[in-house]
Amino acid sequence: MKRNITKLSAISMAFMLMLTGCSLGGKKPDAAVDASTEASTETVEASNDQASDAAAEASSGELVILEDLAEPEIDDSASAEGSIENMSEADIEKYKVDKELNMVFIGDSQFANGRNDGSALANLVQYRVPNSKAYNLGVGGSTAALESSTSDYQDYDNWTSSCFLGICYALEGRVDRNKVCANLPDVLYTMNQIDPGSVDYYFIEYGANDFFTKVPLDMWTPGYEDINPLYTYYGALKAGIEVLKKISPDATIVLITPFYGIYKSPDGTYLGDTYITSNGIATLQDYAKKINNVAEEQGIYCLDTMFRAKCDLYLDTADQYLMDNVHLNLVGRQIFARIIAHIPNSMEGYEPSAYRQTEDIKIAEFDPNEYYKYPDEYFARDFPEEYAKYMNGEYLLAKPEE
Repeated sequence: MKRNITKLSAISMAFMLMLTGCSLGGKKPDAAVDASTEASTETVEASNDQASDAAAEASSGELVILEDLAEPEIDDSASAEGSIENMSEADIEKYKVDKELNMVFIGDSQFANGRNDGSALANLVQYRVPNSKAYNLGVGGSTAALESSTSDYQDYDNWTSSCFLGICYALEGRVDRNKVCANLPDVLYTMNQIDPGSVDYYFIEYGANDFFTKVPLDMWTPGYEDINPLYTYYGALKAGIEVLKKISPDATIVLITPFYGIYKSPDGTYLGDTYITSNGIATLQDYAKKINNVAEEQGIYCLDTMFRAKCDLYLDTADQYLMDNVHLNLVGRQIFARIIAHIPNSMEGYEPSAYRQTEDIKIAEFDPNEYYKYPDEYFARDFPEEYAKYMNGEYLLAKPEE
């Protein structure tokens, strides 16, 4: 362990100096990006890719394998004070539209946290999307993959797993949701309110618990070639998404990568981060890359929360975003709620797609009650058609300042 910590001191310094973040290389591009935008961002993307390659080179052969990694126990006592859930009746009325959007959030504790006080990511996204309804099916400690202890994956009559696949099967009616949610009364109540045929958006986020419990990435992971795909991260995500596509054919499905985090020993010694710390199978960044592979194959949108594509969550800001180096605190949830909300807001035409594509939040500058404004100079240059609509006041959430 001493040798590993010595390595990490040098490696972490190299990462701090060299890594400036990158977007997921295989991510499906936004359909609304025009040629002028691609040209204006080409240099930045090339720079990000070079930085990522340099960081990968610095850590090549220097992975730190920790056998006893575990998810920190969650102190879900964050206050919702200062969140935008406390909108006035006038604000709520102003944001109403004819069509109600139904958004379902399926994931682990990153979604479950804040459920008790209304500051969960699902709540905070709902407050930013006009006339929307968020259904939070987040289950703390859950994995995407079916637990290896489940010997008969086709015994649907006795299915009790609340993994991603279990939640999808319960929504479909293949398994008994009362058994799946036997110890999850809030989730069961919420699920009973959902009509899959009327869902507009699914937001799906898993990975940390798959990492902590050493779930194989896929059936091609060395030593797991003969495993059933449902017991793998990739295979379970793919199978669950196919269920959601079947029961909600008109829904937009959005995958969210596991979040960047760091690991420390009980005495506070830095052990590594999600880029260099391995569970013996892979690092958490490998799970983030794998979820992007699923999105690419399924032709769906993937939001990067690992590689600093939309905000500056990293080693030097982690204590400001995270409550325990792994789970988002209130500020972290507020930041990512704003980022996530750009997806339905832009896809529904409530705001320019430019907001989704250009938002890059710095925690030092973040105001939870602020609405994102893209500088006119760049807006007019890179998104001329959207800028014209913006100046005409055609967007519900993006009107020019008087």
